[in-house]
Amino acid sequence: MSSAIEDLLNVLDLEQLEVNLFRGRSPPTDRLRVYGGQVIGQALVAACRTVADVGGRPPHSLHAYFMLGGDPKVPIVYEVDRIRDGKSFTTRRVVAIQHGEAIFTMAVSFHHDEPGLSHQAKMPDVPTPEALANAKDERERMLPAMPEPVRRYYERARPIDLVPVELERYLGTKLAGDRFNVWMRASGQLPDDPAIHQCVLAYASDMMLLDTAMVPHGRTLFEKTIMAASLDHALWFHRAFRADDWLLYAQDSPNMSGARGFSRGQVFARDGTLVASVAQEGLVRERRPPG
Repeated sequence: MSSAIEDLLNVLDLEQLEVNLFRGRSPPTDRLRVYGGQVIGQALVAACRTVADVGGRPPHSLHAYFMLGGDPKVPIVYEVDRIRDGKSFTTRRVVAIQHGEAIFTMAVSFHHDEPGLSHQAKMPDVPTPEALANAKDERERMLPAMPEPVRRYYERARPIDLVPVELERYLGTKLAGDRFNVWMRASGQLPDDPAIHQCVLAYASDMMLLDTAMVPHGRTLFEKTIMAASLDHALWFHRAFRADDWLLYAQDSPNMSGARGFSRGQVFARDGTLVASVAQEGLVRERRPPG
């Protein structure tokens, strides 16, 4: 197991303090705020640990709000409220607390699989991750010209492999369409527990989604003149998957207004199976020049 994956699993392995009360820690980082996907993933772990039959009744949806930026220097306490244990559905509410204040809240619904009608959206026709990986030399040649956060990501060990299909947008190229597609997977093999794969996808789902709101403008959130923060996040799990196999994160942004960008994502297994859907709204502000 790679050290980056081991570190991620340690981040998601919460300490139980009491019934319904858990503590999570952040990895060493130079960030000023806790990465939002970490809080989503840890909160989902906390909720799952209060469901006795989570293997047969996995989470199918979560809806979250970010209220304050997390402090990476201190632990986060997760308090789980067992809203309801029904025959078909189980509902939990999770509040993340730091410095005596709620920084994040999330509702999670669990449901056992039932037979019924089925349909799904079609996966976009994009190059395979292997075809894009063959262009690794070209990507490394492009790295010095990319925004510093993108360059840092590719230059260090990471728990999630990201292979953008439209990598050229980080060089200032305005895309012809309004979609942004990214292949992603855990950078090492994960345990077989399906809940781990759901929590890892929840962690990864916040990585690039809000940035898609900048695609119609030919810009990225990595510009120094842009200040951005996730406001809310919703994730629906549709079908079983492995987060250590390649998944296509197909993203678009239907709206940007009032300094808020709205982005959507569909997550496909490489065989075209739709495994999850995501939606997020985030704050996107132009920084005012000093004076």
